[in-house]
Amino acid sequence: MKHVQAPNLLINGRFLGRRATGVDRFAFETIRALDQLIEMRDPLVAGLRGEIVVPEAMASIANPFRHVSLRASGKGGGVRWEQLGLPQAARGRLLLNLCNSGPLMYRRQVTVLHDAAPTRVPDSYSRSFVAWYRLMAPQIGRVSQRVITVSEFSRREISDAYRIPHAKIGVVSESGEHMLRVQADEAAVAPKLNGRPFVLAVGSLNRHKNFQLVADAARQIGDAQFDIVVVGGGDARVYGTGKDALPAFVKHLGYVSDGELAALYRRAACFVYPSRYEGFGLPPVEALALGCPVIASRLPAVQEACGDAALYTSPDNPAELAQLLQQITADAALRARLRERGRARTEELTWRATAARLIEEISPWLM
Repeated sequence: MKHVQAPNLLINGRFLGRRATGVDRFAFETIRALDQLIEMRDPLVAGLRGEIVVPEAMASIANPFRHVSLRASGKGGGVRWEQLGLPQAARGRLLLNLCNSGPLMYRRQVTVLHDAAPTRVPDSYSRSFVAWYRLMAPQIGRVSQRVITVSEFSRREISDAYRIPHAKIGVVSESGEHMLRVQADEAAVAPKLNGRPFVLAVGSLNRHKNFQLVADAARQIGDAQFDIVVVGGGDARVYGTGKDALPAFVKHLGYVSDGELAALYRRAACFVYPSRYEGFGLPPVEALALGCPVIASRLPAVQEACGDAALYTSPDNPAELAQLLQQITADAALRARLRERGRARTEELTWRATAARLIEEISPWLM
């Protein structure tokens, strides 16, 4: 009988049962890239035997990976499973948590903390969520063998906010190249547009995402020669009514599919990202991957992510954003330069590089 070696890397698979967010996207794409490294027999992953562990309630889900196995173990779900069932499933082996949380009493683990947002912008979250993170994150920092984050900015923030030694925190980047696999749904998008040039923005009820800046900039522009197309949730306090209503050239499409979003990215004159706080800034990197120029808030993490491929604005200055919107929609040469810089930046930010760097970070504990 052929002897099969036990996995030496256990991966917290709780994210597989959730509707995908930015951190869940990071987890999925990192494991997908790791799976491909194993497929190619890259020396970096020689001897690596990975296994994703999920609650027994998720036993029926299909394994989306070829070389990273999937096992269901433990009753319950959510935080309870993560704190009780997951450590029992790990049984002393190295546990990798990719989505901000892990078991508080398990020492042989590496955890990815993406940012310090619950501490820095607590108004964007529920009180219970903020209270849990203020307890959980510092404890995770104490018990984990290594903490990983996604930018040098977040490294400083996490160290300061959660009192985790700076030297204990490693950095891996993210990528937007997964958007290249999305089939753009042009047929669904075309009837929603009127043929005018447009800039794309994502409306959000989350306060620190700061869609208010886009709304205020639109009100300053007056009779624009372009539309502002907004996807996602709408907040009446931002959109306004009566004299405070947004101009007619602001078109709200509501929620769209990934295929529709990809088509909008490809058609837009630019993408606007007005956030007040980010640990990385995945949406503008996704836009760059699809050739969409970006105007983003002048935040350290977003500047790390986008480099010289984006134009930057203050998150508190609607007049500055209004000027940039008018400039980029009128200047085809500027858009072409930004698209070229975006392509170059996309080639640097790959999920393969993320997975490779992550393996380098955790390798001392994979023995």
